[in-house]
Amino acid sequence: MLAMLAWQTAMAQQALPDPTRPPPEVLLPPADKALPAVPAATGPQLQSVLLARRPGGRRLAVIDGAIVPLGGKVDGAILVEVRESAVVLQRGKRKQVLKLVSSGHEKAQQP
Repeated sequence: MLAMLAWQTAMAQQALPDPTRPPPEVLLPPADKALPAVPAATGPQLQSVLLARRPGGRRLAVIDGAIVPLGGKVDGAILVEVRESAVVLQRGKRKQVLKLVSSGHEKAQQP
């Protein structure tokens, strides 16, 4: 009985493989095809937005992994507007629009 309990404990401590993870050959690019270089993003990156459905509800943005409420600060800029797919940051007189991009590569634009 004690041996069975020790075996179950050892099995429970081993990490189980993720059944939804693709096989390694799918994750690696073919050796004969080089991936194009993706330029590193500069500036803050918008990752998500949260808009309450009710009027006057909360408006939040996730920027560089931080949850920022409307009127909150990120890197010295103030979040002045939250839209469904973009936010506006204001740094002094300068405004910066951060957009959500479905491909996962967020881009920043200057108006």
